[in-house]
Amino acid sequence: MSKLVLGIESSCDETGVALVRTRGGGRVPELLAHALHTQVAMHADYGGVVPELASRDHIRRVIPLANHVLAQAGQALAAIDVIAYTRGPGLAGALLVGAGVACALGAALGKPVLGVHHLEGHLLSPFLSADPPEFPFVALLVSGGHTQLMRVDGVGRYQLLGETIDDAAGEAFDKSAKLLGLGYPGGPALARLAEFGDDTAYKLPRPLLHSGNLDFSFAGLKTAVLTQAKKFEGAPCEQMRADLAASTQAAIVEVLVKKSLAALKATGLKRLVVAGGVGANARLRAALNAACAQRGVRVHYPELHLCTDNGAMIALAAAMRVQAGIEAPNTDYAFDVKPRWPLDMLPLAA
Repeated sequence: MSKLVLGIESSCDETGVALVRTRGGGRVPELLAHALHTQVAMHADYGGVVPELASRDHIRRVIPLANHVLAQAGQALAAIDVIAYTRGPGLAGALLVGAGVACALGAALGKPVLGVHHLEGHLLSPFLSADPPEFPFVALLVSGGHTQLMRVDGVGRYQLLGETIDDAAGEAFDKSAKLLGLGYPGGPALARLAEFGDDTAYKLPRPLLHSGNLDFSFAGLKTAVLTQAKKFEGAPCEQMRADLAASTQAAIVEVLVKKSLAALKATGLKRLVVAGGVGANARLRAALNAACAQRGVRVHYPELHLCTDNGAMIALAAAMRVQAGIEAPNTDYAFDVKPRWPLDMLPLAA
C-alpha cells in the first residue's frame, strides 16, 4: 500500500517542502509536488548566512509552503501518512524549526514522523531525475560543507572512500569568490566570472591530487588564491579577476574529477552519481562527462533545480528508507537535532 510522505528541509538558508508517494515493486517513490524558498537575497547584505535570521525566516515560510505543496498535489492534510524532516547536519536553530513543525504536525494529526540525514537526501536525489541511477555506484557528494566519495550499494548501504580533511569544495568556491570581491553566494558568482577568464593564467595548487588516497584538501588552494589576489596592484582589472576565477575553478574541478576516477578504478564500478550544490557547476559536469565517456562510465546528476537543498530530497530519502524497511517512522514526538552528524552514524541496512 502506497504512503504519502511530506518532507521538510530547513538545515541552512533554504526552506523546502515536498510530497512524495511510495511505490511497490522496488520502484522509486514519485514526487507529487515541491516548493522552495531561498534566503539568498536576505543574506546577501551580510556576505553569508546569518543563523538567527535564517531560523526566523524558516518559521515564516514553512507552513505557507506546506499548504502550497498540498494544494499543488491535490491532497488534503489528513491524507499524509508520514512527516519527514531534516534532523541534521546543519545550523541548530534552523534545524529546530523544521523538526518542531514536523513533530507538532505529526502529533496534531496522529501521524508518525522520521528524521532524515541531510547528506543522505543529497545522495539519493538523483533518483528523482529523468535518468535515475541503479545500485551500486560511486557517489561524489560536493556541497558547501561536505566533499566525500562513497560507495553506495543500496539504500542505507554506504561505505566512505574519502573525504575532505579541511575545506570542502563548496567552501573553496565561496571563500575564493569573497577574496575576489564577488557577491553571495560566491560559488555561482565565481563560475559566472570564470566564463570570461583564462583557466591557465595562474598556476594554482591541486592539493592531495597525487596523495595515493581518495581524500581531499582545498584550504591550500584558498591560501594560494589569497596570495595571488594580494599581488594585484590597487584595484585589479576585470580580466585579471576573471582569469583568477577561471584558474581557481579549473583547480577544483581537476581534483574532483581525478579523485572520482580513482574511486571508480578502486571499486571497479562503472556508474558515478554526483550530488550536492557544486554538482550544478557546468564546468564540473562537462569535465566529468568527458572523462567518464572515455572510460565507459555512466554519470548521473540530480535535476538542476534539485541540486541545492530542497524538500524533495528529504521526502525521497524518508520514503526510500521506509520502502527498504531500514527505519520505521515513529510517534515519539519528542525531538532533537544533530548539527554535526556523520553519515556513518546513520542507521544502516543489514
